[in-house]
Amino acid sequence: MDYLLPIHSILRWAVVLFGLWTLLNALSGVFTKRAFTPGDNRTSFFFTLSCDIQLLLGLILYFNNSWFNILKSGQAMANGTNKFFAMEHAASMIIAWILVHVGRSVVRRGTTDAQKHKRALIFFGIAILLILAMIPWPFRNPEIARQWFRSF
Repeated sequence: MDYLLPIHSILRWAVVLFGLWTLLNALSGVFTKRAFTPGDNRTSFFFTLSCDIQLLLGLILYFNNSWFNILKSGQAMANGTNKFFAMEHAASMIIAWILVHVGRSVVRRGTTDAQKHKRALIFFGIAILLILAMIPWPFRNPEIARQWFRSF
């Protein structure tokens, strides 16, 4: 189980990169009024896939690293670390995951290229902002800050 946290930490980069790539595709589609291409669909697929894998690893860590027990015991508000990891990080990332999945579905059902790009921009944009805000970056509060790359 000790290897899951470094993998979860490394995989965040895939989520961030695919999320930003998807967002840039949506932005360029909206502003240049270009067609929604299979490449646009592919990047949103990889963003969704990386989010799925990240959520799975995150849930395993959440239930095996005592964060759920902290939440159940009522100690989630005891300090900043507990509050962030037991509540804020977990809930926000699940909301972002939902936005990515709903966004992918809504984009695929769009009837025009412009509509698809706008929907992608809205859903994936909000999701990536939420993801970036809830990653425990090294420059955050020292209680929750984590390294750029965890070692095994």
